Amino acid sequence: MKHWSGWLPIAIPVFLLLLALRYVAIHGVVREADEGTEAHLFQLLMPVQLAVMAYFALTWLPRAPRGALPVLALQAIAAAAVFAAVYWIEHAGPTV
Repeated sequence: MKHWSGWLPIAIPVFLLLLALRYVAIHGVVREADEGTEAHLFQLLMPVQLAVMAYFALTWLPRAPRGALPVLALQAIAAAAVFAAVYWIEHAGPTV
């Protein structure tokens, strides 16, 4: 977790989840015809997160597998949480 490639893939989904909570708090759970800023940030940051996760796995799994596996699992859980939040927002609300 001390290396940037360990904490960045966790910080990105936390940021995106906070954006999703902010969106739901302001607009409610509604789908809009036009994508907003939150959707564009998601589309830009998720590939970055996956690339940094791959870098972390390729760099740290061979060096320290015992320390890297829990961090990699936490990164994967954070990514899954963001995808779950996006799925929930997309399918829970009425279409506007």
